Amino acid sequence: MGNESWLERDHLMLLDFDPLVTSVSSQPFRLSRAGAGGKRVRHTPDFFVRRADGTGLVVDVRPDERIGPEDAAKFAVTAAACRAVGWDFARVGVPDAVLMANMRWLAGYRHPRVHRPHVAARLVEVFADGGGLLAGALRVGDQIAVLPGLPRGVHTAAPQRESSAHDGQALLPPPATCHRALGPGGC
Repeated sequence: MGNESWLERDHLMLLDFDPLVTSVSSQPFRLSRAGAGGKRVRHTPDFFVRRADGTGLVVDVRPDERIGPEDAAKFAVTAAACRAVGWDFARVGVPDAVLMANMRWLAGYRHPRVHRPHVAARLVEVFADGGGLLAGALRVGDQIAVLPGLPRGVHTAAPQRESSAHDGQALLPPPATCHRALGPGGC
């Protein structure tokens, strides 16, 4: 998967964590149309996203402050072309800094060195009925060693609110507790 900027990388990371996204392709196609004075206007969107329900989404990544009139026109034409074939279109900018800090932290745990299915299974078992995060992790082993294996579907929660990487708050506000998700979708 390719990206041309750190901003595109950040949005790829967000798409990778989105449970509704099944696949992503970079620079999936080029749109070409006649512009003013017969000059060809070309635009290559950044990503094509296939969702679990089969729908498509075309994504252009550009910070708000870097959108000039020509860019706005290209995005409008891209949005119209997407509508014509039944796809959605989104132009996205700079994501929230706290959200991205959390995403980068979580993405680090996708490394094979922390993928230990036996530890993940034990964590799910320990948190099936809820309980304190650190105390539960200690029941499985060294907290620093086992917490990276906390699988999707185990939620962390503080009293009276659930925390996630998407809510703009620190992932595990004290005192954190864990419980196994009861429905589809997981964390």
